[in-house]
Amino acid sequence: MSLRDDLPGPYDGRAGPAEVHDPLIRRELRKASAWAIVAIAVVLIWFLAQPLLLIVGGLVFATLLDGGTRLLGRFLPIPRALRLLIVVLLILAALAGIIMLAGFEIAAQAEQLRETLDRQYTSFASWLSEMGMRPEGEVLTDVLRQVLGSVGSLTSALGSAVSGIAALFLVMVIGLFIAIEPNIYDRGVQWMLPRGTRPEFRKMSASMAYTLRRLLAGRILGMILEGVLTWLLLSLAGVPMALLLGILAGILAFIPNIGAFITGVLMVAVGLSAGPDTGLYAFIIYLVVQSFDGYVVVPMVARQTVDLPPALTLSSQIIFAALFGIIGLALADPILAMIKAGLERRQEHEEELEELRTEAQQRPIQEHG
Repeated sequence: MSLRDDLPGPYDGRAGPAEVHDPLIRRELRKASAWAIVAIAVVLIWFLAQPLLLIVGGLVFATLLDGGTRLLGRFLPIPRALRLLIVVLLILAALAGIIMLAGFEIAAQAEQLRETLDRQYTSFASWLSEMGMRPEGEVLTDVLRQVLGSVGSLTSALGSAVSGIAALFLVMVIGLFIAIEPNIYDRGVQWMLPRGTRPEFRKMSASMAYTLRRLLAGRILGMILEGVLTWLLLSLAGVPMALLLGILAGILAFIPNIGAFITGVLMVAVGLSAGPDTGLYAFIIYLVVQSFDGYVVVPMVARQTVDLPPALTLSSQIIFAALFGIIGLALADPILAMIKAGLERRQEHEEELEELRTEAQQRPIQEHG
């Protein structure tokens, strides 16, 4: 047998078993393939939810750095790289200052807070038993145990959660890299999109970034005001662990609704550990701070930043917390704000297209007239 005989023969042009000639079947196969790709993408997103949330957290931190850099540019006409360096150094200096000036006190108060919450829960459970409410209130006590256990985990995480610190470090590193050269990543995403959609994507991403910057600016302002006000009032009222409670109140202010509830539980529990009068003072301070935040700070910030409906915000927090845990809870508001900005920009784009179509239809009539 010659070498020529060993070679495959020419293709005879007949249809293969994988070929489909019916246009209807071809169209349905394309639709099925598209849905299969969507399903695979959803499964991948589900299994990669935690890493993806870390990336989203990096985008949020990058937006925070970019917002500080833009704000600094209003006062210092220097290159953007130098302004970004100043913002990063200010953040590091603030963290270092908190750790050096109040680190030991915060660590001691965190352990004291955990022990206080354990004692308060034990006392409350004993009171329920004495009142004969323990069997009927078993569900309630389980919920309280979970809440107080979560709060205890939150306070312990300030000094001992290595995984949380590592995740926070990754978020900051990703955010810093994006903030240094944001246009590289923006161009990279645009490169993967069809050419016709790139200009609109550019406008949408700019709108989402602007909305997120305003949201973070308002949240940081609210965190500072609520934390400082809580610390000062608790110190004046003689409530124990005022510094730690102020810091926790400021941190939890980043999460509306749920953060305020946890802050109230902490303040009242610590106040009751020092006596009924102190517990009453702590409760009154909580009402004063939340009223000031709800009737003064939030409306003022919402007018200048992003006004998210409270019910929608709370619903998104519950869903994200149930699906993705504490990271999803912390990022629920930024993600919701970006989705809102994207939908608003899409509506504006549809209105612009409608105006163009109307003008195109009216132009021949005007020319003919």
